[in-house]
Amino acid sequence: MKRRLRRTVAAFFALLAGLMTGCDAPAQAPETTQQTLSVMGDWSVYCFQAGKADAFLLWNEDSAVLIDTGESGFGKTIVSYMQEQGITKLDLLIITHFDKDHVGGAKKVLESVEVARVLQSNVPKESSAYSKYLAALEAKGLTAETVSGDLDVRLGDLQITVNGPTKTYSVDESNNSSLIVSVFHGADKLLFMGDAEDERIAEFVAQNQTDYDWIKIPYHGHWQDGLQALLKSTSPETAVITSSSEEPEDEQTLDLLAQYGIAAYLTREGAIRFTSTGSGVTTQGA
Repeated sequence: MKRRLRRTVAAFFALLAGLMTGCDAPAQAPETTQQTLSVMGDWSVYCFQAGKADAFLLWNEDSAVLIDTGESGFGKTIVSYMQEQGITKLDLLIITHFDKDHVGGAKKVLESVEVARVLQSNVPKESSAYSKYLAALEAKGLTAETVSGDLDVRLGDLQITVNGPTKTYSVDESNNSSLIVSVFHGADKLLFMGDAEDERIAEFVAQNQTDYDWIKIPYHGHWQDGLQALLKSTSPETAVITSSSEEPEDEQTLDLLAQYGIAAYLTREGAIRFTSTGSGVTTQGA
């Protein structure tokens, strides 16, 4: 409770400072009241075991969101799991960037289920997976929206803020162009960092004024100098790392999470399912 109070006070003074200086305040989590919490429904967050690749499915009774699609061939696993859950439509497909371990399964997903809206990063990366993704979009008559700056999407009691890069990068261009996705559900705040590396992390930290409950550690847990600043800025209690036995996360990253008292979940050890109630994020295992 004390931590929640500190977060509320910090957010108030940050907003006040922004108003006093006349600067535009960065995107903030929507205000949550007890009345709002009383009508919250649960959202499930499924972290696929996809090797060193990202694939996350968020859904409730009415809506579903997929963030990244794993490597080529993994789309079958995503579609199969969606069918098991009775999900026949995606309200939103987000491709954080075009590395094959994020866009590889998109073709199968687009071919197999109805997709209402697609958001993507701004840096194409020529590959077989990218070409198949474009072809699948065309076959479905879909035009993906390239995100620059902040874009807000509301799905019932869920707000998603997608932050796209507003510049180009001379180093690690594809990873640093990752879309950064904030998910707000009542008092719960989840952060998906894609494969953001130091330069992109620094941009996010510079504008962030939100404490998050849950974070997807960027770039599969590879050590980056900006991780400490990211964790200080976001204050998460739970972290997920998408890694594999062949390409595990760096031990230095795990040590840092332990130093901050953050519970770490590794998809290389198995798929993980979380539940956001609007007043807490809990894990259910797979």
